[in-house]
Amino acid sequence: MESQNYFIVTPCKNEVSNLPNLIDSIVNQSIVPILWLIYNDGSTDGSNTILSDLETKYAWIKVIQGEDAKRDLSFHYARIVDESLKKAIVMCEEMDTECQYAALIDADMVLEKKFFEKLLYNFEKNPRLGVASGSVVYDFNDISTLEKGRNDLPIGGLRMWRIECLKQSKGFPISYSADSVSNVLATINGWETRKYDDVLGLQTRRTSSAEGLWKGYRVKGESDYFRDYHPLYVMLKFMKYCLSYPFYIGLSYGHGYLKSVLEKRNKIDLLEVRSYNRNKHKEIINYYFSKKS
Repeated sequence: MESQNYFIVTPCKNEVSNLPNLIDSIVNQSIVPILWLIYNDGSTDGSNTILSDLETKYAWIKVIQGEDAKRDLSFHYARIVDESLKKAIVMCEEMDTECQYAALIDADMVLEKKFFEKLLYNFEKNPRLGVASGSVVYDFNDISTLEKGRNDLPIGGLRMWRIECLKQSKGFPISYSADSVSNVLATINGWETRKYDDVLGLQTRRTSSAEGLWKGYRVKGESDYFRDYHPLYVMLKFMKYCLSYPFYIGLSYGHGYLKSVLEKRNKIDLLEVRSYNRNKHKEIINYYFSKKS
């Protein structure tokens, strides 16, 4: 397969324990990126030293130094990703290099050696593929577990876009669960989306747990309100979480959603995304209750 030009962006905040493994997995990829842009979001734990040394060692790795800010996995995170993606596109243009693909890799990931080679192969095989991701593996107590999820829903911190798709979506949306909104925007624009279970990234902590599971699932509830999820679909998710360990995540999720309802918070202003979500959830709800009848 011919080498394809792609770049990576990575938001980083206080990831001193995770960065060495991530770095090792990126620099040893079977196909390395033309650019790896890391946004250092005001780290105070020693990440600065690691990133400074990294930038000195590799000409294709660049670091943006952001201001000290409170960790926020919703709007602040989305703004960092969007800014980094747009900055990386400009940097590639200044290098007179046309990147065909853009990747987002979170700092708590460790990638298999052929991670990008496999994703690029799938993009080249399917010209309508707009967004794709690998799948997350957790490795705790010597037990590896593959995170479950629909194969048409690329996940957030292991994803790649075709640049044309990313531009049609006008970048990374500033939203709760921006990765999910990005998937919807790609679909609305006629692109296919895909998650591959044979393209693996090891995540060193559980999704939504960076600030504790209680806060992580409360934000999920706020996010589902913001994206105008159908109330019955929210109820199904609430019941699912209540039956999942640890069981309190259902209460946290319900608290985040109901608090948003009672406070009459604003919802996402992308009406096409809200309409898409409602129609899709009606299909799921009808399917669920048809099985029960």
